[in-house]
Amino acid sequence: MSSVIPTYHQRVAQEKRALIVTAATALFLELGYDRTSLARIAERSGVSRATLFKQFPSKAALFDAIVTESWSTADEEAPPPAGNLVAGLGAIGRRYAELLSRPQMTDLFRIVIAELPRFPELAHAQFSHGKLPYFESVRSYLLAEHEAGTVRVEDVDLAATQFLGMISNYVFWPTLLVPGWEVSAERVAQVVDEAVRTIAARYAATAPGAYAKK
Repeated sequence: MSSVIPTYHQRVAQEKRALIVTAATALFLELGYDRTSLARIAERSGVSRATLFKQFPSKAALFDAIVTESWSTADEEAPPPAGNLVAGLGAIGRRYAELLSRPQMTDLFRIVIAELPRFPELAHAQFSHGKLPYFESVRSYLLAEHEAGTVRVEDVDLAATQFLGMISNYVFWPTLLVPGWEVSAERVAQVVDEAVRTIAARYAATAPGAYAKK
């Protein structure tokens, strides 16, 4: 069985990769995507050009890495098993709120919005490598609950969009648009809980009023 502990060289490579991604994000925000060269990113991150090109042969590949880093979770676990809608949606909602609360997520969207007129491919990368995979995981979970008989959902795409939208509209979008906007951990927990309650009240395959307040 191979060891899961990274070797020294693997750790160094991971550290350098993180430095490159951080430097690239900062430079894309400061100078714009077009005006930021890989050479400048190498200089800012403190790595050689050879090291940078070995990991990222193009700016497009580097931007894809920024998207992946922004949307990655520590556990990278699959959606919760079907059978307990409240617990499952609660876990998904908390994970989503944590992702949206990261500074790098706000940075990612600001880069995409600023560069959209000239580089629409950045928006496509952000959607296809970040938001869409997460949306699909939520969709798959709701579909599993539907097949298990715990919910009745005719339009799974719409239900997933409703759930994620209730969270992002409070936790994320004001942060992107309003300077200094902050949401406390207690408020985030309340937002997620209310989103779960709303979806359960609308779609749970139980008698009206069966979903009681926790």
